Amino acid sequence: MTATRVLQRSLLLLALLGAAPASWAQDLLIRNATVHTASARGSLEHGDVLVQGGVIRAVGTGLVAPAGATVVEANGRPLTPALFGGITDIGIDEVSGESTTVDSGLKLEDQPLRPEFDVTLAYNPASVLIPVARLDGIGFTALGANTSGSFIAGQGGVMRLDGSADPIGPRALFIRLGASGAELTGSSRAAQWMLLEQMVSEARNRVPVDSPHALLTPAGRATLARYLAGQGRLVVEVDRAADIRQLLRWAAREKVSIAIVGGAEAWRVAPLLAQAKVPVFVDALGNLPTSFDQLGATLENAARLRAAGVQVSFAQRDDASHNARKMRQLAGNAVANGLPWQDGLAGLTRVPAQVLGVGDTLGSIEPGKLADLVLWEGDPLDVGHYAEQVWLGGRDMPMRSRQTELRDRYAAPATREPRAYSR
Repeated sequence: MTATRVLQRSLLLLALLGAAPASWAQDLLIRNATVHTASARGSLEHGDVLVQGGVIRAVGTGLVAPAGATVVEANGRPLTPALFGGITDIGIDEVSGESTTVDSGLKLEDQPLRPEFDVTLAYNPASVLIPVARLDGIGFTALGANTSGSFIAGQGGVMRLDGSADPIGPRALFIRLGASGAELTGSSRAAQWMLLEQMVSEARNRVPVDSPHALLTPAGRATLARYLAGQGRLVVEVDRAADIRQLLRWAAREKVSIAIVGGAEAWRVAPLLAQAKVPVFVDALGNLPTSFDQLGATLENAARLRAAGVQVSFAQRDDASHNARKMRQLAGNAVANGLPWQDGLAGLTRVPAQVLGVGDTLGSIEPGKLADLVLWEGDPLDVGHYAEQVWLGGRDMPMRSRQTELRDRYAAPATREPRAYSR
């Protein structure tokens, strides 16, 4: 790594830590853990992790705590990077049934194709969904646009669940193809490619801005042009193998970086995905088809893709925001159906961080990375076990949420009626 690159990373980490609220990060030594680094180093028995200034400074054995540092005795328990919460609406969807709390989609009937729409601008770092997810070891998520009136849903980005208000890393443009997007494109998936071709022509200034047939606004053209120039990734929800083949051809022709979400039949074109270096966010609970695009659904999808050399991460289809804790279940289910355990963990840590452009700072336990860590009571991919402590940027996160507070309030017999609100 060049000196310039080291300086750039250091400045970025300082900026991230400076944006985080609450208490300062403490110096910390986690001692005698089973350290699952999610890196090429693998897992270390009886490992130590030294954290200073919110950053991992050393990983090894026999490390010495500096003066004043907090020492945590892990006694062999698992230590992992903080987990990926999937592609969610955490912080932009508080109560799904109350439209005033949902900011994940755009509803413009006159001009629905608005790639410039960016859901990260509506993020609420005080959302009650954040501590609920964090209790299960989740430290970062990808906000995904979910515009109902367009197959071009809009932009999203990575949010750390440490109370920070701003996204990190590059934006991603979210697109829906196949049956889920056909109703938005004249009831034909063929029309999706027709519209994409015209939008590319507009973004590359082959169609006049004032053309009466233009699909994009000037801001939309500029936004799409950035992705066509390689400044960000297109995240495409698609399931059918035939549609994935068309997507791979289009991406190669236009030289754009893509990732696939869902991919129920992705295993059928696994060699093509591996050759094109296209990662897949798999719903590892997908077994029986819920549409004609998913006739090839199988619980072995993740294992078959990884065996072919495809990078695999995970994403839920239904209510991913309020059930982010199920991400561990997805990874564990994939492992139970043939995915190697280390790849299951990587799919919740290193892989999504790399795919979403934040791999330099998140996703593995290595010197120089942010100290986003989780100490577990047992196997993190087994939902029968739980997170004992979460640290984000070296700060120990409160291990409580609205749900635990309600539990504590009403679980034990009360000597008097509880207050509706705390003082």
